[in-house]
Amino acid sequence: MSRIWKFWLWPDFIFHCSSTYREALQQARIFHCFSRKIIKERKGRYMNGEMGDDSRRPKCLLDVLLKLHIEDQVFDEEGVRQEMDTFIVAGHDTSAVAVKWALYLIGLYPEVQEKIHQELDSVLGADSKGTLSVADLNELKFLECAVKESNRLYPPVPITGRHISEEISICGYTIPKRTTVVVSPLLVHRDEDVFPDPEKFDPERFLPENSAHIPERVFGEMEVKVLVCHILRNFSLHSLDSRDQVLPLIKVTLQSSQPARIKFRRRRKNE
Repeated sequence: MSRIWKFWLWPDFIFHCSSTYREALQQARIFHCFSRKIIKERKGRYMNGEMGDDSRRPKCLLDVLLKLHIEDQVFDEEGVRQEMDTFIVAGHDTSAVAVKWALYLIGLYPEVQEKIHQELDSVLGADSKGTLSVADLNELKFLECAVKESNRLYPPVPITGRHISEEISICGYTIPKRTTVVVSPLLVHRDEDVFPDPEKFDPERFLPENSAHIPERVFGEMEVKVLVCHILRNFSLHSLDSRDQVLPLIKVTLQSSQPARIKFRRRRKNE
């Protein structure tokens, strides 16, 4: 992340001579060694027939990848490692950050939280420990809107980069090929032409009648929705600090300038 702010590290030939690069390589080696160790152990059990053949048992991601590697030969072992690393890096901290900001905002706006609680009780019933199905998740439209609006205001990844392979023109500006372009969702999501009153937390922006429908099934989005759903089925939230106190802080993921303090109160039946 420090390379983004230190322009003198932008050229590769300078960056590759820096202590920052050497530290990044060392951290990557540690991370890759951990992944390879887990894969080797799981693959050994798979090859020895220790995994069983219960088709009713849900398979974890690593088991699915190992099947594609060993039986279908879609991946080599290094490909399995790369896919696992992607899920670990992209699916852990980003999801945790998304859940934190969503709970913080929902705890700030009682009227939004009340609508979510009503929807949860209507779709899932009063049993806070009942099984949650994909069909149930698809029925939780307002909860989904609240999560999307939270991600608009506080995108878990505040800055992303893309390497331009071909010259393109955007809004009258020409971007030459082999250029690295940095985009900030944190700023783009505050465009008043697209999002009127952009600082307002308004989940209804994402109701079907107010937004375009793009068919997708995003694992991380479903994960966040499940976690927020389970928490709000069981608790009422009250955020203790206002938004002008808890400011977004740009790091690899979007952190907060101070801890977002939230009071949890267990919901009673019929509440």
